[in-house]
Amino acid sequence: MITRIGILSDTHLIRPDDHFRQLVDICFADVPIILHAGDVTDLSVLNVFKGKDVHAVYGNMCHGSCRRMLPFKKIIHIAGFDIGLIHGMGLHHNMEDHLLREFDGADCIVFGHTHRPVCHRLYETLFINPGSFLGSGRFGAPGTYAILEAGETITGQILEVPRF
Repeated sequence: MITRIGILSDTHLIRPDDHFRQLVDICFADVPIILHAGDVTDLSVLNVFKGKDVHAVYGNMCHGSCRRMLPFKKIIHIAGFDIGLIHGMGLHHNMEDHLLREFDGADCIVFGHTHRPVCHRLYETLFINPGSFLGSGRFGAPGTYAILEAGETITGQILEVPRF
């Protein structure tokens, strides 16, 4: 059996709007678990994922309520795999090495902050940065997110958020 996990980061919303709700419904319709890798900004954003098992960490742009309610980092155990979740603020050079020290022995490390999607393996660990869900950049870069599949192995893919 394969467990599908939706991953997003850097939503930067003060409160969720109808457009965000529609995008969440489309992108994460068939996933029971959500990982938010920080910069939720406000906890109300997580309410959009009602009925799903939601794991989130705070990022550098989060309000105080997020910092009080969400951890800086956490490890989630899903389908026999250890998944590290962190925003990644303050990590620039040799980011993967820093993340490996934060989550020694993790099968997968999910992070955000850079707004640049990443999905690759290094030292047998899968690294995923879903990018910025609502898009960013002065050239109108599309939003991105990731789907992680945990079964006999753990794999991920980066997907583009639909534009409408």
